[in-house]
Amino acid sequence: MTVPSDELLLSAYREGDAKAFEALLERYRGPLFNVVVRWVRDRGRAEEIYQDVWLKVIERCDDFRGDAKFSTWLYRIARNLCIDHQRKMKFRGHASFDEPPRGQSGTIGERVANPGPTTEALAAGRLMQDRIAAAVQALPDEQREVFLLRHLQGLAFQEISDVVGVPANTVKSRMRYALERLQRALGEWKEPDDV
Repeated sequence: MTVPSDELLLSAYREGDAKAFEALLERYRGPLFNVVVRWVRDRGRAEEIYQDVWLKVIERCDDFRGDAKFSTWLYRIARNLCIDHQRKMKFRGHASFDEPPRGQSGTIGERVANPGPTTEALAAGRLMQDRIAAAVQALPDEQREVFLLRHLQGLAFQEISDVVGVPANTVKSRMRYALERLQRALGEWKEPDDV
């Protein structure tokens, strides 16, 4: 059985097929939420933004012309809502995007559930996880968003270019700078056993 494309599902939804929308929702549930929660670093707010993204999809589904892939359009909506949230939080005197939100502690690794590794593996790798999360969060906004879209979602550079609205070469440069910063930040780190 052939899996229908995102664009075909959206078209079917426009014609009244609610199951097509449910298929899109299921297809992007994990990947989209992962991107949003890492952008806003607050699970509760990420859930609200995630729902807002899908409301925008419903409201604007007739505006989708197919010039770009559905996933590019979807991630652009998510990005814009995350940026709007970030601006509102800065206006309200909220801690910067690179710091934990006011009244909360811990890194993103501590606040976002990870059903994969066992408790023992998490305990053994916790220090490294904290270090990696801190290094990613310390990246400048433009580099962090490119890094997350590339490594969490596996988007191609051209797709990222379409999402963030800059040329593909700029995306590649941002990715290179992000990787260099991460390499420097993590290159000096040694596990306690290595000392």
